[in-house]
Amino acid sequence: MRIYGDTKSGNCLKVKWTAERLALPFDWIEIDILQAQSRTPEFLAMNPAGQVPAVILDDGRALAQSNAIMLHLAEGSFLIPSDGFERAKMYEWLFWEQYSHEPYVAVARFQVAYLGHPVSGLDPKLVERGNSALARLETQLQQTPYLIGERLSLADIALVAYTQVAHEGGFDLSLYPAVKAWVGRVEVALGLQ
Repeated sequence: MRIYGDTKSGNCLKVKWTAERLALPFDWIEIDILQAQSRTPEFLAMNPAGQVPAVILDDGRALAQSNAIMLHLAEGSFLIPSDGFERAKMYEWLFWEQYSHEPYVAVARFQVAYLGHPVSGLDPKLVERGNSALARLETQLQQTPYLIGERLSLADIALVAYTQVAHEGGFDLSLYPAVKAWVGRVEVALGLQ
């Protein structure tokens, strides 16, 4: 399997971390999105959306979109709950991550850390919604050690990717102690610390 990704991207790293946690062999091909390497004719032939991550599976088929890739890689593994309701809760978090977390936390980080914008110049709605997302995580993680309860799942991998670097977008994780503790637990489970 070949994973095409940018190590600056949480969406790419969560695919890499899933493959590593499952001990799946892969080759990592670094794609610098700031240099438009995902817009080359060769890349667009593989993924017409021109986005990373993308994978070429062992059988030669291409797959894109981070959460779809994660779900495919983890099919039948311990990272996807076997209980139907818990699995649905995992999906709930995965969908929420792409709609209510990543568009705010990751976008603020990109604007500050990679485009050089000052935190004070961020759109106040972006900051407000990012903090709302972190507060939603805090509420859940005050109740359970992981998002689906007692065990690591794809929901944790998906959401830790940008949460662990939220400070790079001006978010103060010390305001969210349960989130901060969870980030540490997930990093340990993934072998990141």
